[in-house]
Amino acid sequence: MKKNFLKLSLLLLFTGTTLVSCSDDDGNSVQPQSTIADMVATNSNFSKLNQALGRAGLATVLDGDGQYTVFAPTNAAFDAYLTANGYSGVDQVPVTALKNLLLNHVVGMEVMSSNIATGYVSTLSPMTATENSPKISMYIMKSGNTVTINGGAANGGSTVTSADMDASNGVVHVVGNVIAIPTIVNHVVANPDFETLKNVVTSTSGTFGDQSAVLTALSNVTASAPVTLFAPNNAAFTAATTGSGFAVGATPAQVSKVLQYHVTTAGNVRSNQLQNNQAIPMMTMPSQDVMVMLTGSTVDIKDSANNLSRVYQADIQASNGVIHGVNKVLQPQL
Repeated sequence: MKKNFLKLSLLLLFTGTTLVSCSDDDGNSVQPQSTIADMVATNSNFSKLNQALGRAGLATVLDGDGQYTVFAPTNAAFDAYLTANGYSGVDQVPVTALKNLLLNHVVGMEVMSSNIATGYVSTLSPMTATENSPKISMYIMKSGNTVTINGGAANGGSTVTSADMDASNGVVHVVGNVIAIPTIVNHVVANPDFETLKNVVTSTSGTFGDQSAVLTALSNVTASAPVTLFAPNNAAFTAATTGSGFAVGATPAQVSKVLQYHVTTAGNVRSNQLQNNQAIPMMTMPSQDVMVMLTGSTVDIKDSANNLSRVYQADIQASNGVIHGVNKVLQPQL
């Protein structure tokens, strides 16, 4: 697809940031002199973060030019992370893993708390070691003055505990947990628009039956063999499972086939890799294809019943694959 949806979302999400900066300059307000690296190095509550930045070779980055937003874990947050992962100290974490983890806390522009809005942003953490690797997505939810990242601590994310520590090259927001690099399952859990999908995939009985095999398969996807998930939103499931929806009365086995029909093992297929009339094999047994239909910048996915499901949110990048949000449940041959 020619247009990168995620870049457009970022542009819309952070348009107000530049305006705020200009207003500060016009008012001759005093600009902070300390860089983000300086602030971290001189704040005793960030000594573990400072040690981690030094070990990963990132201190010089956050001490230089550019504008960044850093979600900074406290010492207590780092201690909890190290204990949970069996490390005796920061120096025991492999350097590459530590660097990617820290970059998962950094956004490449300054975003003050007043400009934070619910939605996706790209962190600086690469999915792979390749030069043009896609960057891991972060889901931020703002409710009143509460900012939750990737669904909160129970889902590997965190919550902002103190905001707007302004620096000369960006801003620091303090968080109460180290933010794990999200998987596909983490991203589904984090976004309320995918709550029904989460409920179906995690079902063990009742209307949808036992779908634990599907959940296990998704949870076991690795970065070396990533998948692409076309994720229906809540409204899509409502339409498919009520009234004259095709999934009304579906058996647990049929529900499993529907879920499998939304996942392709063709790899980490980003929106700019989709081609018109491209057939994508899905994870059903036996495999069934969906067809990509491009109209300008609009992407539709045609299922086996010739229904079109529109991609409304592209390129939600996880550690083990990518998600494209769609507005209809794809209908396989049941």
